[in-house]
Amino acid sequence: MTDRFSEALDYHERGRPGKIEIRPTKPTATQADLSLAYTPGVAEPCRVIAEDADAAFRYTNRGNLVAVVSNGTAVLGLGNIGPLAGKPVMEGKAVLFKKFADIDVFDLEVASQDPEDVIRFCELLEPTVGGINLEDIKAPDCFHIEQTLRERLDIPVFHDDQHGTAIISGAAFLNALELTGRRIEDTTVVFSGAGAAGIACARFFIELGVKPENILMVDSRGVITTDREDLSDVKASFARDTDRRTLAEALEGADAFVGVSVAGAVTPDMVRSMADDPIVFALANPDPEITYEDAKAARPDVIVATGRSDYPNQVNNVLGFPFIFRGALDVRATGVSEGMKVAAARALAELARQPVPESVLKAYELDRLTFGPDYLIPKPFDPRVLWTVAPAVAMAACEEGLARSPIDDIDSYREQLQARFQATYSLIQTMTVQAKRRPMTVVYPHGGDLRIIRAARRVADEGIAAPVLLGDSGVIRELSHELRIPLDGIEVIDPVTEDERRSRYAQRLHELRRDKGMDLDDAQKAVFDANVFAALMVEQGDADAVLGGLTTFYPETIRPALQIIKLEKGRTIASAVYAVVIHGSTYFFTDCAVNIEPSAAELAEIAGAAVEVAREFGRRPRVAMISYSDFGSAIGDEPVRVRRAVEIFREAHPDVPVDGEMQADTAVVTELLRRRRPHGPLDQAANVLVFPTLTAANAAYKLLNRLGRAEVIGPILTGLAKSVHVLQRDAEVGDVVNMTAIAVADAQRKSATTGEAVVGQ
Repeated sequence: MTDRFSEALDYHERGRPGKIEIRPTKPTATQADLSLAYTPGVAEPCRVIAEDADAAFRYTNRGNLVAVVSNGTAVLGLGNIGPLAGKPVMEGKAVLFKKFADIDVFDLEVASQDPEDVIRFCELLEPTVGGINLEDIKAPDCFHIEQTLRERLDIPVFHDDQHGTAIISGAAFLNALELTGRRIEDTTVVFSGAGAAGIACARFFIELGVKPENILMVDSRGVITTDREDLSDVKASFARDTDRRTLAEALEGADAFVGVSVAGAVTPDMVRSMADDPIVFALANPDPEITYEDAKAARPDVIVATGRSDYPNQVNNVLGFPFIFRGALDVRATGVSEGMKVAAARALAELARQPVPESVLKAYELDRLTFGPDYLIPKPFDPRVLWTVAPAVAMAACEEGLARSPIDDIDSYREQLQARFQATYSLIQTMTVQAKRRPMTVVYPHGGDLRIIRAARRVADEGIAAPVLLGDSGVIRELSHELRIPLDGIEVIDPVTEDERRSRYAQRLHELRRDKGMDLDDAQKAVFDANVFAALMVEQGDADAVLGGLTTFYPETIRPALQIIKLEKGRTIASAVYAVVIHGSTYFFTDCAVNIEPSAAELAEIAGAAVEVAREFGRRPRVAMISYSDFGSAIGDEPVRVRRAVEIFREAHPDVPVDGEMQADTAVVTELLRRRRPHGPLDQAANVLVFPTLTAANAAYKLLNRLGRAEVIGPILTGLAKSVHVLQRDAEVGDVVNMTAIAVADAQRKSATTGEAVVGQ
């Protein structure tokens, strides 16, 4: 047994056997909870559902539950291994549904090879689930089973082996046509393999616009022609009057090939015989009809897709079924129509033409990825697929009259999906909306970084800000050209070539720092530093905000800002806040980045700044001052300092509930807080956590981020008279966009406070 197989077996066996489990979604801690979950309380929803069947979608999990049904007659490449042996695959399908679309699944393996038994089983199952995903059922039984169930049932029924491959390859096909300049109605396509996937792909390509007469289908006996007498009804619909008999003959002069057959079916000579700019989708798994390398060697102009993750353009069904069901379930569709499938394919094709997020590049260890011959369809781990495909499917269902609960505002639905799967989305959306009301100019000192260029494009397109990239203009323009990111609406400034501006900034820097020993020569040298140049742009009113960091350490970025830009009125120090989102709850951690061991007065000031940040995010602040001591339970200088900070803060902010010193678990667990401080000023867990040292604060948010998988926004710098913020070194494009929105909202507030004119209006 190889190490790989041993690892796979250990993966499935260790801990709780298998890959899925069921967990309750409601409290079950007390007798009162159980009386609601079961008898007598459960009788109430039962009575309501008995009167109104649709109420089941309100009071049960039916609306988010899919059955993955298989009889194990065509499991992966293993064949007819039976329902029990196929169960690990069905569990895996359940994992993918949950992972990518938060859909719950019952995997149900049926011990019968009689199609009528499978049909009857699914009919009896209908009251339990909101949809049925048929899986790994052999052809031609799968065609009969699906068609019958679609006619008899009032819920979505989808055979993924057929339609998943068809939809994803269809999306890739649309983009391949775009790249090769072909019209779909003029394109000739050869299909190799006349099983469930091959037939479904051919039918779907016709739905997309390929003319039936331009299709040749090849099975194990050759081209399917009108003079063959061994054809099933399904195959007969693809019979053509042609003198071509072999796959090699069929491919001569063909524009495209789609293979769902066997490894090695296509030779390099066959690819060479095809038309100019041929399209070759060799989808047999695990070994394609022709390898990517062999196809490219035969024809450098070929566009290749396979079913493998180690080659470009992987046609992976996970790009389809989770999101198709998500959209169908959310509008309570009565089925999955051809129009819904086409909508999914077109949405995927369009998404592949958009800039790729940094998170996706990191997941696949890539430096760049742009629409082209080696990137026809999105990557499976691109989170945007959910809120791109599901809304397209939902809208198609609504337009076709298949939605029992139609969506009126598709943009709102898209935002709900994003908020559901990215905890920080709804939080940052408050800032984004505010920023868009009055976009301002944001300067990025590290404009030559790929992430900054991508983010600047999004910022400009979404109307969040007017971005300014600082850096070598030649490098920036070359990178943008390589990435196919236009720079219209984005200003590029090269400090080296800006002689007049650099001279003016040097004079100003000398004025600000001469009392600290800086002469004019030093100032003229210093302004070549992008961080210094950016801070002076903001100080001089040539920009409204600066967003630095990313390629430098925090102190290197913040030091010039602290030296050049004054503190806000009433502030004696700057400080930093992180918004930490975990398990649906938002906390504000401070000070995580600036002050090493603040005094009691400084802690109170830091807490006040964090309260303002919480309010800007639409949260009602409840402050806890953290220490190793719980309300005098331990002695030491730190608890004394923290208790004094509580007193100072309470005097300055009598309207804000605050308590401390307290341990971290006391602060965030309401039951502990009430037990340890029964009559304290906090009636529930705190959401603003003020740490006594930089070490404690920094360690807390990083541990939650890395070990607890918390989502983090920040650092949000407070205390300066101008909007200055710093990115983390491992920030992704989405983080840059989010921090830009925060920087703009901060600049808006500060310009309103000072009454200064807004740059970039």
